[in-house]
Amino acid sequence: MPERGDVAAYDAVAALFDAMSTPLRAAIVHRLCEGEQTVGELVAWTGRSQPLVSQHLRILRTAHLVDGERRGREVVYSLTDEHVAHVLLDAFHHTQENHP
Repeated sequence: MPERGDVAAYDAVAALFDAMSTPLRAAIVHRLCEGEQTVGELVAWTGRSQPLVSQHLRILRTAHLVDGERRGREVVYSLTDEHVAHVLLDAFHHTQENHP
């Protein structure tokens, strides 16, 4: 736990949530929880344009939430680690609960 008043210790946490702050980026991360995906697969699944999906993947890569590996002519994307999946899935399930 950071020392009292050390709000700057949460900069990285805020950046993580900022990177997932759009529905499309959250959906991409959620899809990657199931396994690796190419840009083409993500485009087909989201129904969004390739340039738009690529732009959002670039933001997620910059935030170190996803990795991309070139395989021939394609880039295959995956989550950087299981923590990313847990953060997204916990938040998703929380929002799906019925609250009185």
